[in-house]
Amino acid sequence: MEAQAQGLLETEPLQGRDEDTVASTDFSSMLSEEEREELKAELVQLEDEITTLRQVLSAKERHLVEIKQKLGMNLMNELKQNFSRSWHDMQTSTAYKKTHETLSHAGQKATAAFSNVGTAISKKFGDMSYSIRHSISMPAMRNSPTFKSFEERVETTVTSLKEALVSSQLTCGLSV
Repeated sequence: MEAQAQGLLETEPLQGRDEDTVASTDFSSMLSEEEREELKAELVQLEDEITTLRQVLSAKERHLVEIKQKLGMNLMNELKQNFSRSWHDMQTSTAYKKTHETLSHAGQKATAAFSNVGTAISKKFGDMSYSIRHSISMPAMRNSPTFKSFEERVETTVTSLKEALVSSQLTCGLSV
């Protein structure tokens, strides 16, 4: 008996299946004529109140638009202000500051690395041009360590490209 009474007094919210059961149940047969009339009157009153609230809200929205027009505010200005405010908020956030600092540091390191690579390449070409200007013959330049190193790298790259080309042609079924 107590378990049945507890079931009627549950305070848990309705679940989906409970809502379906309630929606499909016909309560109108359980109501007296007097209760039915009271509920109909309450329904009409609620619908009237909702209509009134909608009208009040609409009037307030029109008044809001009028005030904004008088102040020279329009949608574009509001969007600009919202964007500026959001951009400022983002820039002052801790996450943005940390990210900016990290990317700035990475950019500085990348710049230094590219500078070092550029310096090394310039030095190598400078050594080669020095060798060309100061050597009497081409064989002397070809025997220089810089030229040999450069020549080996070019040969390695060409060989790798040829191998890649041949293997790609074989996988595609082309004849070599």
